[in-house]
Amino acid sequence: MQNCNYFEKFIFDTKKFNILIVEDSSSMIKIIDNIFSNNGFNTFLSTSIKDAREKINSIEINYIILDINLPDGNGYELIKEWSSSKTKIIVLTSQTDSQLREISYQKGIIDFINKDKNFIYKISEIPNLIKQLEKNIAKTILIVEDSFVVREQLKDIYENRKYKVLTASNITIALDFINTNRIDLMLLDLELEKENGFEFLIKNKKTILDELKIKVVIVSGSISSTILRDAFRLGVRDIIKKPYVIEELILKTDMFINDKEIEDKMDCSKQLLEQYKNTVDRSSIVSKADTNGIITYVNDAFCEISGYKEDELLGKSHNIIKHPDTDSSIFKNMWQVIKEEKRTWTGIIKNKKKDGSDYWVQSIINPILDTDGNIIEYIGIRTDITQITQAKQYLKEQYNISQNNFQEIMNLSKLYESAMDESNIILRINTEGNITYLNEKFYKISGYTKEELIGQPYDNIKRIFPLNEDNNKIMKHLKSGKIWNGQVHNIFKDGKIHYFLATVIPIINLNGEILEYMSIRKEITEIIKLHEEIEDTQREIIYKMGEIGESRSNETGNHVKRVAEYSKLLALLSGLDEKECDILFTASPMHDIGKVGVPDSILNKPGKLDENEWKIMRKHTVIGFNILKNSKREILKAAAVVAMTHHEKWDGTGYPRNLKGQDIHIYGRITAIADVFDALGSHRCYKKAWEDEAIFKLLENEKGKHFDPKLIDLFFENIDKFKEIRDRYKD
Repeated sequence: MQNCNYFEKFIFDTKKFNILIVEDSSSMIKIIDNIFSNNGFNTFLSTSIKDAREKINSIEINYIILDINLPDGNGYELIKEWSSSKTKIIVLTSQTDSQLREISYQKGIIDFINKDKNFIYKISEIPNLIKQLEKNIAKTILIVEDSFVVREQLKDIYENRKYKVLTASNITIALDFINTNRIDLMLLDLELEKENGFEFLIKNKKTILDELKIKVVIVSGSISSTILRDAFRLGVRDIIKKPYVIEELILKTDMFINDKEIEDKMDCSKQLLEQYKNTVDRSSIVSKADTNGIITYVNDAFCEISGYKEDELLGKSHNIIKHPDTDSSIFKNMWQVIKEEKRTWTGIIKNKKKDGSDYWVQSIINPILDTDGNIIEYIGIRTDITQITQAKQYLKEQYNISQNNFQEIMNLSKLYESAMDESNIILRINTEGNITYLNEKFYKISGYTKEELIGQPYDNIKRIFPLNEDNNKIMKHLKSGKIWNGQVHNIFKDGKIHYFLATVIPIINLNGEILEYMSIRKEITEIIKLHEEIEDTQREIIYKMGEIGESRSNETGNHVKRVAEYSKLLALLSGLDEKECDILFTASPMHDIGKVGVPDSILNKPGKLDENEWKIMRKHTVIGFNILKNSKREILKAAAVVAMTHHEKWDGTGYPRNLKGQDIHIYGRITAIADVFDALGSHRCYKKAWEDEAIFKLLENEKGKHFDPKLIDLFFENIDKFKEIRDRYKD
C-alpha cells in the first residue's frame, strides 16, 4: 500500500532560501530581483565577479543566477570555483554552444537561460524549478548500468539536481535496491555484462511496473523497432539512445518524476476513499437499491440486524423486511420525497427480522442523481434505535394502568428516565422556550455548564437549520401536538458544528395542554463528517485525473484550476442552480482527459498539425467520453458530457458530432469559453500567450459562430471577475 504520509512531508518555504543574482545590467538585475522577491525569496545582488565572491564568502547562498559576461571577468571562473559546493547555479547567457552546455551540466549548473525574446518568461519559471529541485530530495533514481564511467556521470548529473541516486552494475544489486528502497525512476541499460536488461524487466514486470509502479526509462546504444514496440507495450515510459543529450535526459526525468508523483497521489486518494467507505460500513447499517427499490448492496451490519444472508437480500425488494404494523403512509411519504421531489428523507421505520421479531431504525435515504437529474440509485444509512423505541413503548404501556399502581409507575419512570439519560442526549424546554433540564451527556458534548444554560432561552444556543427547515416551521408542528423527527445542527462552545438525529415530543397532560417539549438525540457528527470527506476525496480524484490529462501536453495544473473557476462563475451568471454549478466546477477539469490516448509526438508538437495528426487529436473528445460515460456517479457523467461537447461550435462546425446551438449541452458551451479564454492567454509549446486585446477581439468575433452569444455577453459584462480568477491562479 502507498505510504500517503509521504506527500505531507514536503513544505516549501521560500523565506529559507538565499538567491544571489550576478548580472551587470541594471535593468535586467532589477527585473530578476522583482521576480524572486515577489515569490518570497531572500535576494542578494552583485554586478561583478569580485562582489559576488565577497557575498558568497560571507552569506550562505543556496542558488546563484549567474550572467556569463561580466565587466571584470567571465562567469565560468566562478563556476569552476563553486563546482564542488552545494550551491546550485543557473546560467544566463546568449551562447548556444551545446558541447559547453553538456559539460557544464555536470559541474553544478542546473539550467541555462538564453537571453532571447522569451527571456522574461523563462526567468519567471525559475522559482518553480527551485521548488521542484527541493522536492527532488525525497525522490530516488536507480541507475542500472555496467559502465562505471556512465554510472558516475549520471550519478553526478542527478545528484546535482538533488535527487537521491542509487547505482547498480548488475540486476542482482538492482533487485536488492528495488526491494529495500522507494524507487521513483529507473534508468535501465539493455546491454549489461553477461545479462540482458530487457529480459530482467520482463521477468520482474509484476514487481517493478505493476505493484511498485516505478517509471522505467531504457537507455541503450542499440535500439531496434522490435525493442521499441515490445518495451512500450510492456509499460516502459521512454527509450533514450546513447550517446544521449544530457539536457534532454534531465528534462524527461523531471517530467517522469512529476507524473509518478501525480499517480501516487491518486492512488492515495483512492485508498483513503476506500477506507472512508469501510468506516461508514462498519459504523452504520447500509444498503443500496435501484430505481425500482430492488436491493443491490447490503453491508454486514444490515445482514446482522435483519437476520438475512446477503444472497437472500440481493435482488429482492426492501419489502422483505417491511413490518405489517408500519403505517403505509410513512412509505408513501418516503417515496414522494426521494422519488418525486428527489430529496433526502429522514425518519424512523419499524422492520421485521427473518425470525419474525421487530427492530427499529433511524433512517436517512438519499437519491443519487445523474447530470440530467435522473435518479440512478438510492442509498440508505440507518442507526439501530430498537432499545430506545422498545423502552418508549414499554413506558407508554406501563403508564396506562390504574391509580392503584401509582407508586410502581413512579419507580418505573425513574428507571426508564435513568436508562434514557445514559443512552441518549436529553433536552427539555418549557412552552416559553426556556431550558428546564439537560442531562450530563448534553453538558459534556456542548462544553457548557448547568449554570450557563438552565433557565436561559434555548435560542441562545446557536443553530443551523437544514434545507427546508426553520424554527417557526418546527415550532408550528410541535404546538399542534405532533412529534417532530429530523436533523439538528448546533454550534457549541468549541465553535464546531455538531450534528444530531432528534425526536422532539410535546409532553401533553390529560386536558390536552402542552406542558413542555422533550428532545431525545443521537449524535451523528462522525457519520456526517465521513460523508463530507468521501465527497471531497471523490472531487480530488476527479481533479487529479484532469491534471494528468493536462500534464500529457505539458500544461500546468493551474490551467485546470482556472478552467474550473471560470466555468463555475459563468454557470452562476447564466442562471444554473448552485448544485449544477458545483457539479460543473468539479467536472470541468476533466475536459481534456481524453488526451491520455493521444501520442506525445502530437500533443507536444511545436508546429502546426497535419491532416492525419489533427484527426487523431480530435479523437480526444470521444476517448474522454468513453472513459467516463458508463459511470453511475453524477460528476463523472457530467465530465463525460463536458469531454464530448467542449469542442462543439454554436454554428455547427465543431467536433466530434457537429452539434449546433442549444443542441450542445450547456456544460459544453460554458467549458468551451473557459478553455479557449485560458488557452489563448497561456504559453504552449506551439504558440506564445496572446495579449488581452487579441483574446477579447477573437471572443467577440466568434460570438454566434464558435460560442453561445448570450454566454459571451455575460463574459464581457463580468470581465473583471474573470481577470481576478486568472490573476489568482497564475502559472
